[in-house]
Amino acid sequence: MLLAVLLVAAIYDVRFRRIPNWITVTGAAMGLALNAFLFGPPGSWFSLAGVWFSLRGLGLGFGVYFLLYVIRAMGAGDVKLMAAVGAMVGWQDWLGIFVITAVLGGVMAVILAASHGRIQKTLWNVVFILTEMKSGRPAYIKKEELDVRSPKAMGLPHGAVIGVGAVFFLVVAARFAP
Repeated sequence: MLLAVLLVAAIYDVRFRRIPNWITVTGAAMGLALNAFLFGPPGSWFSLAGVWFSLRGLGLGFGVYFLLYVIRAMGAGDVKLMAAVGAMVGWQDWLGIFVITAVLGGVMAVILAASHGRIQKTLWNVVFILTEMKSGRPAYIKKEELDVRSPKAMGLPHGAVIGVGAVFFLVVAARFAP
């Protein structure tokens, strides 16, 4: 289920630069339902422990990405997609997916900047963002290109990055699972 949701979300994000609500809401609902079923004792069809497991993952995914949305570093679809991922995998595995996605997103952003000949400008923007954050100001107010919603921003379809990061995490976790 996770792979299907991620694949559809990645395709939509690459093609249309948005992730529709029907994908994310369906993913979150499937995560809640599946975990409610899987965590139950044998012969049971429902478990509050499974629902709680999903809700903690959903809440962490939504909360972290909502903060990134507030500073206009992520789109709303990315927030909802990571909430759905959290609902499916729980908060602990979500943290692993988040770390891998963040590193992968950084690498892909550097590749994108290099391919557009914007490495130096990107480095200056990072310094500017950190300076503004230190002062408690959002960087996008003074530089429109730092707002993910701006047409001047150099965009990276983060839904695709989330998909690749999650698959990478699953492969690594399966390889090193006890």
